[in-house]
Amino acid sequence: MTSTAIGTRVPEHLALLDLARLAARGDLPRLEDQIRRTGGCANPIHLKGFRTLTHAPTGAVWHRYSTDHEPGHRLKVACGNRRASRCPACARTYSADTYHLIRAGLAGDDTKGVPVTVRSHPRVFATLTAPSFGPVHNRPDHGPCRCGLAHPAGSPVLGTPLDPNAYEYAHAVLWNNHAPDLWRRFTIYLRREVARRAGLTLRDFRETARVSFGKVAEYQRRGAVHFHAVIRLDGPEGADTAPPSWATVPLLDDAIRAAARRVGVPVAAAGELSARVLRWGKQLDVRPIGAFGSGEISEQAVASYVAKYATKSAETTETVDRRILERHELQRHDLPEHTRRLIETCWDLDPLYPDRLLAHWSHMLGFRGHFSSKSPSYSTTLGALRQVRADFRAEQSRTDLRERLLAAGFPDLDDLDDAETLVVAHWSFAGAGNSPGESMLAAAVARELNERRTNDRQELLAQLAAEGVDR
Repeated sequence: MTSTAIGTRVPEHLALLDLARLAARGDLPRLEDQIRRTGGCANPIHLKGFRTLTHAPTGAVWHRYSTDHEPGHRLKVACGNRRASRCPACARTYSADTYHLIRAGLAGDDTKGVPVTVRSHPRVFATLTAPSFGPVHNRPDHGPCRCGLAHPAGSPVLGTPLDPNAYEYAHAVLWNNHAPDLWRRFTIYLRREVARRAGLTLRDFRETARVSFGKVAEYQRRGAVHFHAVIRLDGPEGADTAPPSWATVPLLDDAIRAAARRVGVPVAAAGELSARVLRWGKQLDVRPIGAFGSGEISEQAVASYVAKYATKSAETTETVDRRILERHELQRHDLPEHTRRLIETCWDLDPLYPDRLLAHWSHMLGFRGHFSSKSPSYSTTLGALRQVRADFRAEQSRTDLRERLLAAGFPDLDDLDDAETLVVAHWSFAGAGNSPGESMLAAAVARELNERRTNDRQELLAQLAAEGVDR
Protein backbone atom coordinates (compact mmCIF):
# COMPACT_ATOMS: atom_id res chain seq x y z
CA MET A 1 0.00 0.00 0.00
CA THR A 2 1.51 3.32 -1.06
CA SER A 3 0.92 6.37 1.08
CA THR A 4 0.59 10.00 0.12
CA ALA A 5 2.81 12.45 2.00
CA ILE A 6 1.13 15.30 3.83
CA GLY A 7 0.91 18.38 1.66
CA THR A 8 1.40 16.41 -1.58
CA ARG A 9 -1.23 17.23 -4.18
CA VAL A 10 -2.35 14.23 -6.24
CA PRO A 11 -4.26 14.80 -9.50
CA GLU A 12 -7.92 14.01 -9.05
CA HIS A 13 -7.99 11.44 -11.82
CA LEU A 14 -5.24 9.45 -10.10
CA ALA A 15 -7.12 9.59 -6.81
CA LEU A 16 -10.26 8.34 -8.56
CA LEU A 17 -8.32 5.48 -10.19
CA ASP A 18 -6.96 4.49 -6.79
CA LEU A 19 -10.45 4.70 -5.32
CA ALA A 20 -11.68 2.35 -8.06
CA ARG A 21 -8.86 -0.05 -7.16
CA LEU A 22 -9.92 -0.01 -3.52
CA ALA A 23 -13.55 -0.61 -4.49
CA ALA A 24 -12.57 -3.57 -6.68
CA ARG A 25 -10.76 -5.11 -3.71
CA GLY A 26 -14.14 -5.70 -2.10
CA ASP A 27 -13.55 -4.22 1.35
CA LEU A 28 -14.38 -0.56 0.71
CA PRO A 29 -17.18 -0.39 3.32
CA ARG A 30 -14.84 -1.62 6.06
CA LEU A 31 -12.11 0.76 4.88
CA GLU A 32 -14.53 3.68 5.03
CA ASP A 33 -15.55 2.58 8.53
CA GLN A 34 -11.89 2.63 9.61
CA ILE A 35 -11.38 6.09 8.12
CA ARG A 36 -14.54 7.33 9.83
CA ARG A 37 -13.29 6.01 13.18
CA THR A 38 -10.14 8.11 12.76
CA GLY A 39 -12.30 11.18 12.14
CA GLY A 40 -10.96 11.52 8.60
CA CYS A 41 -7.33 11.68 9.76
CA ALA A 42 -5.03 12.84 6.95
CA ASN A 43 -2.01 10.87 8.13
CA PRO A 44 -3.22 7.82 10.10
CA ILE A 45 -0.90 5.38 11.82
CA HIS A 46 -1.07 1.77 10.55
CA LEU A 47 -0.97 -1.07 13.06
CA LYS A 48 -0.70 -4.82 12.65
CA GLY A 49 -1.52 -7.26 15.40
CA PHE A 50 -4.18 -9.13 17.32
CA ARG A 51 -6.20 -9.11 20.54
CA THR A 52 -7.52 -12.25 22.17
CA LEU A 53 -10.05 -12.59 25.01
CA THR A 54 -9.64 -15.88 26.89
CA HIS A 55 -11.59 -17.44 29.77
CA ALA A 56 -8.74 -17.90 32.26
CA PRO A 57 -10.12 -20.88 34.23
CA THR A 58 -10.75 -23.03 31.15
CA GLY A 59 -8.42 -21.50 28.55
CA ALA A 60 -11.31 -21.19 26.10
CA VAL A 61 -10.87 -18.42 23.51
CA TRP A 62 -14.04 -16.38 23.55
CA HIS A 63 -13.06 -13.70 21.07
CA ARG A 64 -10.15 -12.92 18.77
CA TYR A 65 -9.55 -9.85 16.66
CA SER A 66 -6.78 -9.73 14.08
CA THR A 67 -5.80 -7.21 11.46
CA ASP A 68 -5.46 -10.14 9.03
CA HIS A 69 -9.10 -9.52 8.18
CA GLU A 70 -8.79 -5.74 7.79
CA PRO A 71 -8.31 -3.87 4.50
CA GLY A 72 -4.64 -4.15 3.60
CA HIS A 73 -4.16 -6.32 6.70
CA ARG A 74 -3.76 -3.26 8.92
CA LEU A 75 -5.73 -1.05 11.25
CA LYS A 76 -5.74 2.75 10.91
CA VAL A 77 -5.65 4.93 14.02
CA ALA A 78 -5.66 8.73 14.15
CA CYS A 79 -2.26 10.45 14.17
CA GLY A 80 -3.33 12.95 16.87
CA ASN A 81 -1.21 15.77 15.39
CA ARG A 82 -2.25 19.19 16.70
CA ARG A 83 -1.02 21.09 13.63
CA ALA A 84 -3.76 22.07 11.22
CA SER A 85 -1.20 22.15 8.41
CA ARG A 86 -0.43 18.45 9.00
CA CYS A 87 -3.85 16.98 9.83
CA PRO A 88 -6.93 19.24 9.85
CA ALA A 89 -9.14 16.50 11.34
CA CYS A 90 -6.95 15.78 14.38
CA ALA A 91 -6.22 19.50 14.80
CA ARG A 92 -9.96 20.16 15.13
CA THR A 93 -10.12 17.62 17.96
CA TYR A 94 -7.13 19.26 19.66
CA SER A 95 -8.72 22.68 19.20
CA ALA A 96 -12.01 21.48 20.71
CA ASP A 97 -10.14 20.02 23.70
CA THR A 98 -8.28 23.29 24.21
CA TYR A 99 -11.55 25.22 24.00
CA HIS A 100 -13.13 23.11 26.74
CA LEU A 101 -9.97 23.28 28.87
CA ILE A 102 -9.79 27.08 28.69
CA ARG A 103 -13.50 27.61 29.08
CA ALA A 104 -13.72 25.30 32.10
CA GLY A 105 -11.16 27.55 33.79
CA LEU A 106 -13.31 30.59 33.00
CA ALA A 107 -16.88 29.45 33.53
CA GLY A 108 -16.40 26.31 35.59
CA ASP A 109 -17.50 22.78 34.74
CA ASP A 110 -18.29 20.22 37.42
CA THR A 111 -17.57 17.36 35.01
CA LYS A 112 -14.04 18.70 34.63
CA GLY A 113 -13.43 19.36 38.31
CA VAL A 114 -13.80 23.15 38.16
CA PRO A 115 -16.64 24.73 40.21
CA VAL A 116 -18.85 27.35 38.56
CA THR A 117 -17.92 29.75 41.36
CA VAL A 118 -14.67 30.36 39.47
CA ARG A 119 -16.63 32.89 37.44
CA SER A 120 -16.46 35.27 40.38
CA HIS A 121 -12.64 35.15 40.53
CA PRO A 122 -10.68 38.10 39.06
CA ARG A 123 -9.48 37.09 35.58
CA VAL A 124 -8.10 38.92 32.58
CA PHE A 125 -7.07 38.17 29.02
CA ALA A 126 -3.50 39.43 28.53
CA THR A 127 -1.41 39.66 25.38
CA LEU A 128 2.37 40.00 25.70
CA THR A 129 4.33 40.78 22.56
CA ALA A 130 7.89 40.89 21.28
CA PRO A 131 9.81 44.18 21.02
CA SER A 132 10.59 45.88 17.73
CA PHE A 133 13.46 44.47 15.67
CA GLY A 134 13.02 47.13 13.00
CA PRO A 135 10.09 48.81 11.19
CA VAL A 136 7.94 46.51 9.05
CA HIS A 137 5.17 47.03 6.53
CA ASN A 138 1.79 47.10 8.28
CA ARG A 139 -1.80 48.30 8.09
CA PRO A 140 -2.24 50.96 10.81
CA ASP A 141 -5.71 51.88 12.01
CA HIS A 142 -5.34 55.31 10.49
CA GLY A 143 -3.35 56.40 7.46
CA PRO A 144 -0.96 54.51 5.21
CA CYS A 145 2.00 52.30 6.11
CA ARG A 146 5.33 53.92 6.97
CA CYS A 147 6.39 53.26 3.39
CA GLY A 148 3.65 55.66 2.26
CA LEU A 149 1.37 53.01 0.73
CA ALA A 150 -1.93 51.57 1.95
CA HIS A 151 -1.45 47.78 1.81
CA PRO A 152 -4.53 45.61 1.25
CA ALA A 153 -5.34 42.81 3.69
CA GLY A 154 -3.32 39.70 2.87
CA SER A 155 -0.60 41.58 1.02
CA PRO A 156 2.62 39.51 0.94
CA VAL A 157 4.68 42.53 2.06
CA LEU A 158 2.87 42.80 5.41
CA GLY A 159 5.22 41.97 8.26
CA THR A 160 8.34 42.24 6.13
CA PRO A 161 11.04 44.81 7.00
CA LEU A 162 11.08 48.23 5.38
CA ASP A 163 14.88 47.90 5.32
CA PRO A 164 15.94 44.22 5.45
CA ASN A 165 19.61 45.15 5.83
CA ALA A 166 18.88 47.12 9.02
CA TYR A 167 16.47 44.56 10.50
CA GLU A 168 17.80 42.85 13.65
CA TYR A 169 17.44 39.24 12.52
CA ALA A 170 19.76 37.91 15.23
CA HIS A 171 17.77 39.69 17.94
CA ALA A 172 14.52 38.37 16.45
CA VAL A 173 15.44 34.67 16.47
CA LEU A 174 17.14 34.90 19.86
CA TRP A 175 14.00 36.49 21.26
CA ASN A 176 11.81 33.72 19.83
CA ASN A 177 14.20 31.13 21.22
CA HIS A 178 14.12 32.61 24.73
CA ALA A 179 10.41 33.50 24.74
CA PRO A 180 9.51 30.46 26.93
CA ASP A 181 12.13 31.60 29.46
CA LEU A 182 10.63 35.09 29.41
CA TRP A 183 7.19 33.66 30.09
CA ARG A 184 8.47 31.50 32.97
CA ARG A 185 10.18 34.48 34.58
CA PHE A 186 7.11 36.62 33.99
CA THR A 187 4.96 34.20 36.02
CA ILE A 188 7.51 34.34 38.86
CA TYR A 189 7.58 38.15 38.84
CA LEU A 190 3.79 38.28 38.58
CA ARG A 191 3.36 36.42 41.87
CA ARG A 192 5.80 38.82 43.51
CA GLU A 193 4.01 41.88 42.15
CA VAL A 194 0.60 40.62 43.27
CA ALA A 195 1.97 39.88 46.75
CA ARG A 196 3.56 43.34 46.93
CA ARG A 197 0.29 45.07 46.08
CA ALA A 198 -1.50 43.00 48.69
CA GLY A 199 1.08 43.98 51.31
CA LEU A 200 2.18 40.35 51.77
CA THR A 201 5.43 38.47 51.71
CA LEU A 202 5.70 35.85 49.00
CA ARG A 203 5.33 33.10 51.61
CA ASP A 204 2.17 34.68 53.03
CA PHE A 205 0.84 35.16 49.51
CA ARG A 206 1.19 31.43 48.77
CA GLU A 207 -0.87 30.68 51.87
CA THR A 208 -3.55 33.18 50.86
CA ALA A 209 -3.93 33.16 47.09
CA ARG A 210 -2.71 31.61 43.88
CA VAL A 211 -2.12 32.84 40.32
CA SER A 212 -3.50 30.45 37.69
CA PHE A 213 -3.17 30.76 33.93
CA GLY A 214 -3.69 29.14 30.55
CA LYS A 215 -1.80 30.48 27.57
CA VAL A 216 -1.22 29.97 23.86
CA ALA A 217 1.54 31.22 21.56
CA GLU A 218 0.86 32.93 18.22
CA TYR A 219 3.14 34.13 15.44
CA GLN A 220 2.84 37.63 14.08
CA ARG A 221 3.34 38.19 10.37
CA ARG A 222 6.86 39.49 11.05
CA GLY A 223 7.77 36.05 12.48
CA ALA A 224 7.83 37.06 16.16
CA VAL A 225 6.03 35.01 18.79
CA HIS A 226 3.61 36.60 21.23
CA PHE A 227 1.48 35.08 23.97
CA HIS A 228 -2.23 35.25 24.76
CA ALA A 229 -3.03 34.24 28.34
CA VAL A 230 -6.01 33.88 30.61
CA ILE A 231 -4.71 34.89 34.05
CA ARG A 232 -6.82 34.32 37.15
CA LEU A 233 -6.52 34.98 40.88
CA ASP A 234 -7.71 32.10 43.10
CA GLY A 235 -7.71 31.16 46.74
CA PRO A 236 -4.78 29.16 48.18
CA GLU A 237 -6.10 25.81 46.86
CA GLY A 238 -6.80 27.05 43.34
CA ALA A 239 -10.16 27.20 41.58
CA ASP A 240 -11.94 25.39 44.45
CA THR A 241 -11.29 28.23 46.91
CA ALA A 242 -12.44 31.82 46.81
CA PRO A 243 -9.78 34.50 46.39
CA PRO A 244 -9.16 36.95 49.28
CA SER A 245 -11.07 40.22 49.39
CA TRP A 246 -8.06 42.23 48.20
CA ALA A 247 -7.89 40.24 44.94
CA THR A 248 -9.40 42.47 42.26
CA VAL A 249 -9.13 42.88 38.50
CA PRO A 250 -7.42 46.32 38.79
CA LEU A 251 -4.81 44.86 41.16
CA LEU A 252 -4.17 41.94 38.79
CA ASP A 253 -3.99 44.30 35.80
CA ASP A 254 -1.46 46.54 37.54
CA ALA A 255 0.65 43.56 38.67
CA ILE A 256 0.77 42.12 35.13
CA ARG A 257 2.00 45.40 33.69
CA ALA A 258 4.63 45.79 36.40
CA ALA A 259 5.89 42.21 36.01
CA ALA A 260 6.10 42.56 32.22
CA ARG A 261 8.22 45.72 32.59
CA ARG A 262 10.62 44.14 35.10
CA VAL A 263 11.30 40.74 33.59
CA GLY A 264 14.33 40.15 31.38
CA VAL A 265 16.46 37.25 30.15
CA PRO A 266 20.20 37.91 29.72
CA VAL A 267 21.96 36.51 26.66
CA ALA A 268 25.74 36.29 26.65
CA ALA A 269 27.93 37.82 23.96
CA ALA A 270 29.02 35.43 21.20
CA GLY A 271 31.02 36.00 18.06
CA GLU A 272 30.27 39.50 16.84
CA LEU A 273 27.07 39.71 18.90
CA SER A 274 27.20 41.77 22.07
CA ALA A 275 25.54 40.71 25.32
CA ARG A 276 21.92 41.76 25.65
CA VAL A 277 18.85 41.45 27.85
CA LEU A 278 15.71 40.21 26.12
CA ARG A 279 12.48 41.88 27.23
CA TRP A 280 8.81 42.04 26.34
CA GLY A 281 7.66 44.61 23.83
CA LYS A 282 5.89 47.83 24.75
CA GLN A 283 2.59 46.62 23.32
CA LEU A 284 0.82 44.98 26.28
CA ASP A 285 -2.92 44.45 26.27
CA VAL A 286 -4.85 43.45 29.42
CA ARG A 287 -8.63 43.09 29.24
CA PRO A 288 -11.06 42.05 31.99
CA ILE A 289 -13.07 38.93 31.22
CA GLY A 290 -16.74 39.29 32.04
CA ALA A 291 -19.05 36.57 33.30
CA PHE A 292 -22.42 36.06 31.60
CA GLY A 293 -21.50 38.37 28.75
CA SER A 294 -20.47 41.36 30.87
CA GLY A 295 -17.05 42.99 30.86
CA GLU A 296 -14.78 43.92 27.99
CA ILE A 297 -14.45 40.43 26.52
CA SER A 298 -16.62 37.35 27.02
CA GLU A 299 -15.64 33.88 28.20
CA GLN A 300 -16.86 32.43 24.91
CA ALA A 301 -14.70 34.77 22.84
CA VAL A 302 -11.57 34.11 24.91
CA ALA A 303 -11.92 30.32 24.81
CA SER A 304 -12.59 30.36 21.07
CA TYR A 305 -9.64 32.65 20.40
CA VAL A 306 -7.20 30.54 22.40
CA ALA A 307 -8.47 27.29 20.83
CA LYS A 308 -8.06 28.76 17.36
CA TYR A 309 -4.35 29.39 17.81
CA ALA A 310 -3.63 26.19 19.72
CA THR A 311 -3.48 24.31 16.40
CA LYS A 312 -1.34 26.85 14.56
CA SER A 313 2.42 26.89 14.30
CA ALA A 314 4.28 29.36 12.15
CA GLU A 315 2.05 29.11 9.07
CA THR A 316 1.48 32.88 9.12
CA THR A 317 5.08 33.32 8.02
CA GLU A 318 4.78 30.62 5.30
CA THR A 319 7.63 28.61 6.82
CA VAL A 320 7.88 24.81 6.52
CA ASP A 321 5.92 22.69 9.02
CA ARG A 322 8.63 20.15 9.80
CA ARG A 323 12.23 20.18 10.97
CA ILE A 324 14.99 21.19 8.59
CA LEU A 325 17.70 18.57 9.07
CA GLU A 326 20.34 20.13 6.80
CA ARG A 327 20.79 23.73 5.73
CA HIS A 328 20.90 22.84 2.04
CA GLU A 329 17.27 21.65 2.34
CA LEU A 330 16.23 25.31 2.20
CA GLN A 331 17.00 25.28 -1.52
CA ARG A 332 14.05 22.93 -2.06
CA HIS A 333 11.52 25.25 -0.42
CA ASP A 334 9.88 28.28 -1.97
CA LEU A 335 9.95 30.60 1.03
CA PRO A 336 9.36 34.34 1.42
CA GLU A 337 12.69 36.15 1.65
CA HIS A 338 12.01 37.42 5.18
CA THR A 339 11.18 33.93 6.45
CA ARG A 340 14.22 32.48 4.69
CA ARG A 341 16.51 35.00 6.37
CA LEU A 342 15.06 34.20 9.79
CA ILE A 343 15.72 30.48 9.22
CA GLU A 344 19.22 31.14 7.90
CA THR A 345 19.95 33.29 10.94
CA CYS A 346 19.03 30.35 13.18
CA TRP A 347 21.64 28.24 11.37
CA ASP A 348 24.20 31.06 11.52
CA LEU A 349 23.78 31.46 15.29
CA ASP A 350 23.58 27.76 16.13
CA PRO A 351 27.37 27.30 16.53
CA LEU A 352 27.51 30.39 18.77
CA TYR A 353 24.76 29.16 21.10
CA PRO A 354 24.90 25.35 20.81
CA ASP A 355 22.78 24.77 23.93
CA ARG A 356 19.87 26.70 22.39
CA LEU A 357 19.33 24.25 19.48
CA LEU A 358 18.60 27.09 17.07
CA ALA A 359 19.17 25.01 13.92
CA HIS A 360 16.97 22.24 15.32
CA TRP A 361 14.14 24.74 15.75
CA SER A 362 14.87 26.82 12.65
CA HIS A 363 11.57 25.78 11.03
CA MET A 364 9.90 27.46 14.02
CA LEU A 365 12.08 30.54 13.54
CA GLY A 366 13.90 29.68 16.76
CA PHE A 367 10.89 29.17 19.04
CA ARG A 368 11.24 25.97 21.08
CA GLY A 369 8.41 26.14 23.60
CA HIS A 370 4.94 24.66 23.97
CA PHE A 371 2.25 26.37 21.94
CA SER A 372 -0.31 25.91 24.68
CA SER A 373 0.29 25.39 28.39
CA LYS A 374 -1.35 26.06 31.72
CA SER A 375 -0.64 26.14 35.42
CA PRO A 376 -1.65 22.97 37.32
CA SER A 377 -4.51 24.67 39.16
CA TYR A 378 -6.09 26.42 36.16
CA SER A 379 -8.38 23.69 34.84
CA THR A 380 -8.52 20.10 33.71
CA THR A 381 -5.82 18.64 31.45
CA LEU A 382 -5.76 17.62 27.81
CA GLY A 383 -4.79 14.14 28.97
CA ALA A 384 -7.91 13.91 31.12
CA LEU A 385 -10.11 15.02 28.21
CA ARG A 386 -8.52 12.40 25.95
CA GLN A 387 -9.00 9.75 28.63
CA VAL A 388 -12.72 10.52 28.77
CA ARG A 389 -12.96 9.85 25.03
CA ALA A 390 -10.87 6.68 25.33
CA ASP A 391 -13.03 5.40 28.19
CA PHE A 392 -16.20 6.14 26.22
CA ARG A 393 -14.93 4.24 23.19
CA ALA A 394 -13.70 1.37 25.35
CA GLU A 395 -17.12 1.09 26.97
CA GLN A 396 -18.76 1.09 23.54
CA SER A 397 -16.46 -1.73 22.42
CA ARG A 398 -17.10 -3.70 25.60
CA THR A 399 -20.86 -3.35 25.21
CA ASP A 400 -20.66 -4.54 21.60
CA LEU A 401 -18.44 -7.49 22.57
CA ARG A 402 -20.71 -8.38 25.51
CA GLU A 403 -23.75 -8.56 23.24
CA ARG A 404 -21.94 -10.75 20.71
CA LEU A 405 -20.71 -13.14 23.40
CA LEU A 406 -24.20 -13.43 24.89
CA ALA A 407 -25.61 -14.17 21.43
CA ALA A 408 -23.00 -16.94 21.06
CA GLY A 409 -23.97 -18.50 24.39
CA PHE A 410 -21.02 -17.28 26.48
CA PRO A 411 -21.39 -15.90 30.03
CA ASP A 412 -22.17 -12.24 30.63
CA LEU A 413 -18.91 -10.26 30.91
CA ASP A 414 -20.51 -8.10 33.59
CA ASP A 415 -20.90 -11.17 35.81
CA LEU A 416 -17.18 -12.04 35.63
CA ASP A 417 -14.35 -10.48 37.59
CA ASP A 418 -11.04 -9.48 36.04
CA ALA A 419 -9.33 -12.66 37.25
CA GLU A 420 -11.63 -14.78 35.07
CA THR A 421 -10.77 -13.03 31.80
CA LEU A 422 -7.38 -12.85 30.15
CA VAL A 423 -6.59 -10.35 27.40
CA VAL A 424 -3.53 -10.97 25.24
CA ALA A 425 -2.63 -8.39 22.62
CA HIS A 426 0.31 -7.58 20.38
CA TRP A 427 0.59 -4.57 18.07
CA SER A 428 3.35 -3.37 15.79
CA PHE A 429 3.84 -0.27 13.64
CA ALA A 430 3.14 -0.97 9.96
CA GLY A 431 3.38 2.44 8.31
CA ALA A 432 1.51 5.73 8.08
CA GLY A 433 -0.45 7.85 5.66
CA ASN A 434 -3.15 7.32 3.04
CA SER A 435 -3.12 6.24 -0.56
CA PRO A 436 -4.57 8.84 -3.02
CA GLY A 437 -7.99 7.19 -2.96
CA GLU A 438 -7.95 6.89 0.81
CA SER A 439 -7.00 10.57 1.07
CA MET A 440 -10.06 11.45 -1.00
CA LEU A 441 -12.25 9.37 1.30
CA ALA A 442 -10.65 10.85 4.43
CA ALA A 443 -11.17 14.42 3.20
CA ALA A 444 -14.85 13.71 2.49
CA VAL A 445 -15.33 12.14 5.93
CA ALA A 446 -13.56 15.04 7.67
CA ARG A 447 -15.74 17.59 5.85
CA GLU A 448 -18.90 15.70 6.75
CA LEU A 449 -17.97 15.41 10.43
CA ASN A 450 -16.94 19.07 10.61
CA GLU A 451 -20.22 20.21 9.05
CA ARG A 452 -22.13 18.01 11.48
CA ARG A 453 -20.26 19.46 14.47
CA THR A 454 -20.84 23.00 13.20
CA ASN A 455 -24.57 22.41 12.74
CA ASP A 456 -24.90 20.70 16.14
CA ARG A 457 -23.08 23.58 17.81
CA GLN A 458 -25.24 26.21 16.12
CA GLU A 459 -28.39 24.35 17.18
CA LEU A 460 -27.13 24.08 20.76
CA LEU A 461 -26.22 27.78 20.93
CA ALA A 462 -29.62 28.73 19.52
CA GLN A 463 -31.35 26.54 22.10
CA LEU A 464 -29.31 27.97 24.98
CA ALA A 465 -29.90 31.51 23.75
CA ALA A 466 -33.64 30.83 23.67
CA GLU A 467 -33.41 29.60 27.26
CA GLY A 468 -31.43 32.69 28.27
CA VAL A 469 -28.27 30.75 29.10
CA ASP A 470 -24.91 32.35 28.22
CA ARG A 471 -22.51 29.65 26.95
